[in-house]
Amino acid sequence: MARVIGIDPGTISIDVCGLDHGRVCLSRSFPTTAVLADPRPLLELFEHAAPLDLVAGPSGYGLPLTGIRDVSEADLRLAYLPDLSFRSGTGATTGDSGPGGIQGLRTFVRALARVPAPVVLTPGVVHLPSVPAHRKVNRIDMGTADKVCAVALAVHELSERHRCEPRDVSFILLELGGAFTAVMAVEDGRIVDGLGGTSGPIGLRAAGALDGEVAFLAGTVTKHQLFGGGVATIAGVSDAPPEALAAPSTPRGRVAWEAYLENAVKGVATLAVSAPRASEVILSGRVSRIDGVREELTRRFSSALPGAAVRTLAGFDTSVKEAAQGAAVIADGLAGGRFAPIVDTLDIRAASGTVLDWLYVIPPSAARSKLNLDP
Repeated sequence: MARVIGIDPGTISIDVCGLDHGRVCLSRSFPTTAVLADPRPLLELFEHAAPLDLVAGPSGYGLPLTGIRDVSEADLRLAYLPDLSFRSGTGATTGDSGPGGIQGLRTFVRALARVPAPVVLTPGVVHLPSVPAHRKVNRIDMGTADKVCAVALAVHELSERHRCEPRDVSFILLELGGAFTAVMAVEDGRIVDGLGGTSGPIGLRAAGALDGEVAFLAGTVTKHQLFGGGVATIAGVSDAPPEALAAPSTPRGRVAWEAYLENAVKGVATLAVSAPRASEVILSGRVSRIDGVREELTRRFSSALPGAAVRTLAGFDTSVKEAAQGAAVIADGLAGGRFAPIVDTLDIRAASGTVLDWLYVIPPSAARSKLNLDP
């Protein structure tokens, strides 16, 4: 049995979940900005939790399974896709490449190399062999590494509920995060398709997939823009908490919330094409825990997906996000623990390639140049 930790590097919080012999032994949540400014309190947590068999680290868009001490600068650029034109001191957010944003995450990953335990970075959806090649065409964000982790937790939960093997569950996961919305299709316990936060439905903070003509008119779409344009922007209350956005009191707010709900349903209905045997929609993420959200989505799914059961992912521990718990599940499985069958079914070890491998609309060489990567 294994003693492991999983990390979810969210836009709002960085959550940590520890499992010992498959049971929760650690659950902590830290504000993302605080950790990126000073990771020492979180790193001390790992020292107190030692000895550890494995840590699943914050992996961004993901990499084929890679030990953190073997991660190169090129790997980090492929995992986090930073805006290298950004210069510090211009108002960094988690969407920028400054010290408080993507650059901060890269610095945090380097700091994790000092943890007295093996740390690995894990794949995103686009790296998985279970996703057919034709679905990867011109795609990068099919679901970041933390979305794969949330799926791992859902596979565990459903296989336990139905008393079956991981390979016997099929479902669609709708991740309603504090910034992004993402959708993952799972058939026979394996991820077969995904709409990531920058390519899927409108998010609470993020715009989701952009109309190509809107991107043209923007001229240059920045990382900062990828993290904006969502419900909060539409409602005109950028600093409102999720609960307020879900209970709109203005015409703009109602338009924003209606767009959010309908986009989520459309995203799930779209991925039902890729997973026709999926009989359940699993909700996870910060917004899924707001009163009334599950009920409203269930009502809407009754028309779009007749007969589909809608459930909220319970997880082991409601004090930390589902992706952190799922990262711990993957770490446990990789270490040969209780959840090894889930890792084997998801084919985590067979992940390969880079997030740039399936680009045709722009040459991969142009993308690599944008990231200052060698040809």
